[in-house]
Amino acid sequence: MPSTSDVERPSAAVNVVQRYHRRERLLSGVLPVVVVGLFLGTYVVASLAPAVVVGVALLVVVRAPILQPSGTVRLRTEADVATVVDAFRGPTPPVLAFQWGIADEIATGDEGVTYRMSYLFGARSTRMTVQPRTETTSAGARRVELEVTANDQPWATYTATIRREDGQTVVDVAYRSDRRFGLRRLPQQYYAERYRDETLTAQGYAVVERDSQFGP
Repeated sequence: MPSTSDVERPSAAVNVVQRYHRRERLLSGVLPVVVVGLFLGTYVVASLAPAVVVGVALLVVVRAPILQPSGTVRLRTEADVATVVDAFRGPTPPVLAFQWGIADEIATGDEGVTYRMSYLFGARSTRMTVQPRTETTSAGARRVELEVTANDQPWATYTATIRREDGQTVVDVAYRSDRRFGLRRLPQQYYAERYRDETLTAQGYAVVERDSQFGP
């Protein structure tokens, strides 16, 4: 089974991902501080019982799975269509840098590629599998669909339509999460947008426009 040493990962993109995750750890601690602050504020103003009610309500709200990220992004690159298609259906698709960039192991197989990632000093792990499908559209463009699962459960779908235009290759990517997240993930989602664009730039793609949604 191949490991990360067998798969060449774009080092510039990996550096961006690692920089994001160092800062994301700090950001993830902001929301608990806010919740605790509201709890203590309610306790000071009112009493313990209302503070407990407020604290429980806040925990329920921030953890409730109500967000389902989706969106589109248009990219341009000097690489030819065949090169871009190979990149998207290869072991390190440009739009999944946040996944392969932190993978402890990358295993390739006939049905796709699997990233194994560990968290909390190895206490938890995730196995993410990407299955690519490629076809040619009626207009002659190439289309690559990436079906992503996490621990065998649907996680997200990315569809990249790739064509040549004005001497460059244009990539229109549509994505939609197959899982819902709580409001506690919203700050990280917004904060991550800039770093996602940086990972694409590091791989030779210019981000022309992006439209992101976090609603149901």
